[in-house]
Amino acid sequence: MKNYFKSAVFFLSLWPIYIIVYQLIYNELGPEPVDRIINHFGEWTLIFVLLTLSMTPLRKITNSLEWIKFRRMLGLFAFFYASIHMLSYVGLDYRFDFEPLIDDVLKKKFIFIGFSAWLLLIPLAITSSDKMVRILKKNWKKLHRLIYIISIFGVLHFIWLSKTIFFKPLIFLIILIILLLFRINFRKLNLS
Repeated sequence: MKNYFKSAVFFLSLWPIYIIVYQLIYNELGPEPVDRIINHFGEWTLIFVLLTLSMTPLRKITNSLEWIKFRRMLGLFAFFYASIHMLSYVGLDYRFDFEPLIDDVLKKKFIFIGFSAWLLLIPLAITSSDKMVRILKKNWKKLHRLIYIISIFGVLHFIWLSKTIFFKPLIFLIILIILLLFRINFRKLNLS
């Protein structure tokens, strides 16, 4: 039964692909299809980063270790969608013309921080296997704490990108703050 549940989560995690394929087939990408594709995968990257971060709080709330079994898959989907987001930006928007792209990465803070978040996701994806957990031992956990920085960078990327509409990015920020607060052990804090 548990394997069926994991398979169901896997196929549900492909939902962003289903949406874009449907919109491509039925010509529903809107007046700016390139922006639609880039933004779609950017938002879903952030959703999967937050879903990955939510597994530990869900474990604490429900006292069930089942949630942790989905963390790796969700994290890899976050990397997958971040890579599609980045490749869409580089390929569809810049047509792999790297000179103006590098110029934008260095001059525009939202692009710089988004690119930095993607770069930080690479070592997490590479070291996500059980074999890497055994090889890295305690260092694996230290390395994978980069997800906190990545999530902050992702939300900042979205906030800085949204020049006029702040509602969606602020929702992501509030969810991130709540998820990060779950990591604080208030009992260990000395409040004297």
